[in-house]
Amino acid sequence: MPELNAGLQPGDRAPAFSAKASDGTLVRLSQFKGRFAVVYFYPKDDTPGCTTEAKEFRDILPEIEAAGGVLLGVSPDSAESHCKFSEKFGLNFLLLSDEDHAIAEKYGVWVEKSLYGRKFMGVQRATFLVDPKGKLAHVWHKVRPQGHAEQVLKALIDAGAAG
Repeated sequence: MPELNAGLQPGDRAPAFSAKASDGTLVRLSQFKGRFAVVYFYPKDDTPGCTTEAKEFRDILPEIEAAGGVLLGVSPDSAESHCKFSEKFGLNFLLLSDEDHAIAEKYGVWVEKSLYGRKFMGVQRATFLVDPKGKLAHVWHKVRPQGHAEQVLKALIDAGAAG
């Protein structure tokens, strides 16, 4: 198993990636150079915590965009699953498919989890704020879904004001 890069910290270069998006396009992190990018990892489409988090991000997307940011959700679900999830909840941002969990591994969020004594590999909920130069401006690990979008928006506004 590849070594996980769980040590990503603010100031580190954001790992490059490309992935199929919920709208069928191929998205590369590099296409957002010059803007802030909020890259949030979540375990599974249409589950309670992931839905809460996605809806909160949906509701503040205009403020994220006004602060110069773009929002990308990433999970191991297929692009088709993402499309259904987006349609069901009116999500107004791209969800990226990481079916082989290569992106999650680069960001150190593909981890061993445990549920009812059963161990398995999965995505640890985390968010990375990438600055316009491609460096990590802020990192949140082990995110609690409720209220997280507001934390991210505040950090984005603060980072934009500082930059």
